[in-house]
Amino acid sequence: MQTANGRFQRQGLPATFGLAARGKDWHVDRATKQRNRQYKKGSTHMQSTTSHSWFFWAALSAVFAALTAIFAKVGIQGVDSDLATLVRTVIIVFVLTAFVWATGKWSNPLQLPGKTWIFLALSALATGASWVCYFRALQLGEASQVAPVDKFSLVLVAVFAFVFLGERPSGTGWLGIALVAAGVVVLALRR
Repeated sequence: MQTANGRFQRQGLPATFGLAARGKDWHVDRATKQRNRQYKKGSTHMQSTTSHSWFFWAALSAVFAALTAIFAKVGIQGVDSDLATLVRTVIIVFVLTAFVWATGKWSNPLQLPGKTWIFLALSALATGASWVCYFRALQLGEASQVAPVDKFSLVLVAVFAFVFLGERPSGTGWLGIALVAAGVVVLALRR
């Protein structure tokens, strides 16, 4: 079946994934060939967007998570931790709404598939429960102890990803995960 732009689709698969069919033969379109050549040549742009950009964002996440612990510890003094979590959540809703709108990423959320809604709702509930527990722990303990124990989630994410998503960390990956777990135990029991 030929589409409006002259490309072909086969069995309902869009031609936008870099593959198009002409008759019965599949071929890779010119733009995809160019990207593949750049990647094979070691194009720094391709390498940075595929192998390093995740690290940049993960490192920024770690910085902001650290600031979250410090700001929250100061901010919840003399305030109920559940109320503090609510105030924080309302602020996040406004900031993220403005960000999504300003970057042109807004779309009708009612058009999301049902499966997406279910898992986003479960993720939101887990996030809310995590925040309530985290703020309560910060209210009762020291930030330098609470934050590392909270980061035990790194170990749990690896285990859950192994069990539920079929991800298979390398031996070195498992060693790093074990070291994180050991570090959490040492930091939690240091007193």
